[in-house]
Parts: sequence; structure tokens; C-alpha cells
Amino acid sequence: MKNEIILNNKIRVARAEKKISQDQLAKDIGVSRQTISSIENLQFCPSAKLALLICIALDKSFEELFYFK
Repeated sequence: MKNEIILNNKIRVARAEKKISQDQLAKDIGVSRQTISSIENLQFCPSAKLALLICIALDKSFEELFYFK
């Protein structure tokens, strides 16, 4: 089996800190709520542009929200 690098995230925690729902975050950055859910659950890896939009919306740096495991 190949060693796979997985991009993990702390989006759920950052949303909770700002009291923002998945739906509100999705509307703020122009994607569906399902997209946010899929990213949080590691079912979808966001593009660089989408990751940056999430960081801006949550007022966090990339390093604060995303990490490799």
C-alpha cells in the first residue's frame, strides 16, 4: 500500500470559535454546504483557491487550518 499524504484541517473548530455554521461558511465563499462538510470530513481536498477562501472567511492562516498527517 502506498504512503498517502492526507491534508487534514481544523475547519470545524475554527467555525465553532466564530459561531459560523457550515451553511453560512459555504454561502460566504460561494460553495455548497455539502462541499464544506466533505472538506471537514476529509472526503474532498480543496483547491488552493478554495482553501485560501476558507482561511480568509475564518480569519485564519493556512497553517492554522490545514496540516499534513
